[in-house]
Amino acid sequence: MYVCSCFGVTEEQVKRHAEAGACTPRQIASACKAGTDCGGCVKRIQAILGRGACPRRELIEQGRPAE
Repeated sequence: MYVCSCFGVTEEQVKRHAEAGACTPRQIASACKAGTDCGGCVKRIQAILGRGACPRRELIEQGRPAE
């Protein structure tokens, strides 16, 4: 399913970028441009990121530096 119609970014692509370390909508935008045009998909991206594990976020919560 498409998350970002403006740039044709799918939910699967957002999940892959999140698994690679993009933990915020801004980081997702840097990785694939999703959310940078009309902004209509930002809440959906936030929802996707909120459901999955983020290795960088987990490191920060444990008090270790996120590389």
